[in-house]
Amino acid sequence: MTSELGWRLIGMIITALLGARLGLQLTVPPFGAEVFSLVFGLVGSIAGLVITPYVTTRPARYIQHTVITMPAEVLLTSIAGLILGLIIAALSAIPLALLPQPFGQWVPSIVAIAVAYVSITVFAVRAEDVFRVLNRTLHPAVEAVASVSTAPPEASILLDTSVIIDGRILDISKTGFLLGTLIVPRFVLNELQHIADSADPQKRARGRHGLEVLDNLQKEARARIQILDADIDGVREVDDKLVLLAQQIHAQLMTTDFNLNGVAKLQGVPVMNINDLANAVKAPYLPNDTLTVTIIQEGREPNQGIGYLIDGTMVVVEEGKRYLDRTIEVTVTRMIQTSAGKMYFARPTTP
Repeated sequence: MTSELGWRLIGMIITALLGARLGLQLTVPPFGAEVFSLVFGLVGSIAGLVITPYVTTRPARYIQHTVITMPAEVLLTSIAGLILGLIIAALSAIPLALLPQPFGQWVPSIVAIAVAYVSITVFAVRAEDVFRVLNRTLHPAVEAVASVSTAPPEASILLDTSVIIDGRILDISKTGFLLGTLIVPRFVLNELQHIADSADPQKRARGRHGLEVLDNLQKEARARIQILDADIDGVREVDDKLVLLAQQIHAQLMTTDFNLNGVAKLQGVPVMNINDLANAVKAPYLPNDTLTVTIIQEGREPNQGIGYLIDGTMVVVEEGKRYLDRTIEVTVTRMIQTSAGKMYFARPTTP
C-alpha cells in the first residue's frame, strides 16, 4: 500500500466521523438522526478520500522536490531571510499589540507573515550577492579589482610563474584551444622580473626566458592577455596569492608546479596542468615500441610496405613489401607529427 493511499484511508475515516457528528447536530424532522448521520458520514468519507492527498502528501512532495532542486545558496539564504523576518516581526509585535482592538489582535500576525515573506524573497533573489558580501567579510585580505568594468570575465585562466617560464603555453595558445582571457597578476610579473635580475646565471636565464615568452604571448597568442593589478594583502607567498585570487575572481589556474597543483585542488580551484595535457596528447607509440600491423599496399620507396592502425594512422614499414597482405609485428623507428596527423616509420621485428 502506497503512502498516498494510506493517507486517503486515514482522511476518509476522520472526515466520515466528523460528517456523522455534524449530521447528528443538523437533524431536521421528519428524518431521524441516524439518517442524517449516515448521509453526512458518507459525504465526509468521499470528501476525505478525494481531498486528503491535496493537503498531505502532495504538498509534502512539492516541498521535498523544491528543497532538493533548489540551489544550496538559495536554500541557505532563504532560511536566513526567514529567521531575520521572524526577528523583525517579534520586535515589532509589542508596539503593534498596543493598537486599538481589533487591530492590536490581527495586525502583528499580518505584519509577521508579510515581513517573513519579503525577507525570504529578497534573500533568495539576491543569494549570490549575499554570499559575495559574506566572502568579502570573511576574507578581507583579498583585494577585489577596482571596478566591475576591469574585472576579468568568468572564462579566465590565471598563469603562474612556472607555466610562463615553461614556454609551452605559447604554442598551445597559438592553436586556439585556450578560450577566454589569460591573466597574469602583477605579483607574478614582479616575481619574473626578480628572477631575471638574479645573480645566479641559471635563474637569470630562466627569468629572461619567461619574460620573452610573456612578450610573445602578447604579440602572437590568439587568446587575450591581461595584466591584472590585484594583490593579496597579508600574504607573502606567490602560490598562496594565486589560489586566493583564483577563488576571488572564479578563475582557473594554469601551472606546471606539482605542489601548487595539489594545494589548489584541495581548496576547490580548477587547475589546468600542462604536464597532464602533454601526457594526454603524447603519441601512443614511441621509438623501439612494437606493434602489430597488416601490410595492405606498397609504399612509394622500393621495398616499403604500408599499413594502418585502428585509428587510421599510417605505418610505413621498411622492407615490408614482401609481407603484403600479411599481419606482422614491427618495431617503431620514428614518428612524424604534423597538423595533418601523425605517421610512424617501422621495421619488421623479425627478418
